[in-house]
Amino acid sequence: MNDMRRTILWVVFSVSLVLLWDAWNKHNGQPSMFSPAPARTAAAAGSAPGAAPAVAGGVQGATPGLPAAAAPVASEKVTIETDVLRATLDSKGGDLVRLELLKHADLADAKKQVLLFDQSATRVYLAQTGLYNANGAGALPNHLTVMSVVPGERKLAEGAKSVSISFESPEVGGVKLVKTLTFNRGEYTVGISHTLKNVSGAAISPKLYLQLARDGRIEGNTNMLAGPTAYTGPAMYTDGGKFRKVEFADIDKALKNNAPIDHDKSADNGWVAMVQHYFASTWIVNAKEAREFRFDRIDADAANFNQPLYRTAMVLPLGELAPGAERKHEAVLFAGPQEGKKLEGLAPGLELVKDYGMLTILSKPLFWLLDKLHGLIGNWGWAIVALVVLLKIAFYWLNASAYRSMAKMKAINPKVQELRER
Repeated sequence: MNDMRRTILWVVFSVSLVLLWDAWNKHNGQPSMFSPAPARTAAAAGSAPGAAPAVAGGVQGATPGLPAAAAPVASEKVTIETDVLRATLDSKGGDLVRLELLKHADLADAKKQVLLFDQSATRVYLAQTGLYNANGAGALPNHLTVMSVVPGERKLAEGAKSVSISFESPEVGGVKLVKTLTFNRGEYTVGISHTLKNVSGAAISPKLYLQLARDGRIEGNTNMLAGPTAYTGPAMYTDGGKFRKVEFADIDKALKNNAPIDHDKSADNGWVAMVQHYFASTWIVNAKEAREFRFDRIDADAANFNQPLYRTAMVLPLGELAPGAERKHEAVLFAGPQEGKKLEGLAPGLELVKDYGMLTILSKPLFWLLDKLHGLIGNWGWAIVALVVLLKIAFYWLNASAYRSMAKMKAINPKVQELRER
């Protein structure tokens, strides 16, 4: 018993030393021993990423009428800043191409903020929207359309609750689109409205797509010594099918076998998301509207990027739009930390993106208790200390009970030995 206890203590001590050494390396700017391998660099040195990929059309191929990737087109980058976010938007599509979370330090470099969306030579993660014609009759304004930026504030003013930015498209396929993004103080949600007007002489039936596209890089630890790796990849939720992860491998397999992915294809509720360790992004439309859910992958050459991109999209039919008619649609993009209570309030089932891994049965109640302690104390550091103290107290009574049982066994052991000798 003593030998086993000694062995366990030595193992714990050794692992602690390794983790301490790794933490010291990271503190001094060295890469972690458990960090994932760097992503593959661009094929051509100095080449910038080109046009964004086309909207997800399902693993069987693109839906007719959707925009194909095009040659790079000059566009304008605009930065919007609030107290918790710094967002870079591209006038091509009015899409989010970079998002820094100002209140969250990067795990690998505490001097930097967490970077969620990005469009660089080594990492691609984008939030895109656009329109396409349901009957495939020509293109409509989409995420490849270069729009004009409406002048206005670019930083959340002192005392203001929100800051907005609008993009206006030229006429494409007889439709003009105004896309407005509203960033709110203290929130990781972005309100996004699409106002479209039919300026043609014929009725149209447009569909709106809300898409997340990213490379297949796994965020977080990939070494077993650092513990189980949290899930990275697409996910979705409907009231009927509930929460469903659609792994990168599922998409690869479906493409290889030319087979459909097992998920709800349509509903009048639900959301799509991209999940990674500690953070997530998701498109939310809480109104009861018909929608389709799509997952696919676009290869590097087709996307004008140096690596394949995995995409999840929610597609919403907007109905028939008569000549001269105008229609407005509201959606919400969440992009931020996986804070359970806040996620619960945004959409049904959204708290399920928080991945506790194999230890869910232990981690979930512990995090619930930690959250309650933080509510009382108001400081995460002291909340963790209080949680450790409570656990020590709980285990003290268990240990005391075990020690009492062992003491009783020792007390009767001579009598048992005496009975054996008779």
